[in-house]
Amino acid sequence: MKKILFCCLAVVSLFLTGCFQYGENDVVKDLEKKINKSKGYQLDGELEIVNNDETYHYNIEVSYKKDNFYKVSLTNVSNDHTQVILKNSDGVYVYTL
Repeated sequence: MKKILFCCLAVVSLFLTGCFQYGENDVVKDLEKKINKSKGYQLDGELEIVNNDETYHYNIEVSYKKDNFYKVSLTNVSNDHTQVILKNSDGVYVYTL
């Protein structure tokens, strides 16, 4: 009896998973909806630039706010030199610290 019940549940679960496929296009549509609803985001990262034999390492912080306002901060790891790119309602500014 248990084997028959188990087999029935297995067949029903396989049937339900086959009916409700969540495809690639569905994922992209859901992601676009979430992006359009968001008011902003913040991310941190590392950048490595290789120029011939020299390698430069930067820490990057990015903040974005709806209406295309953003702030990008680039900090050189070796000498703590920082450059900030800021866009607000007045314009775009580049600060070197």
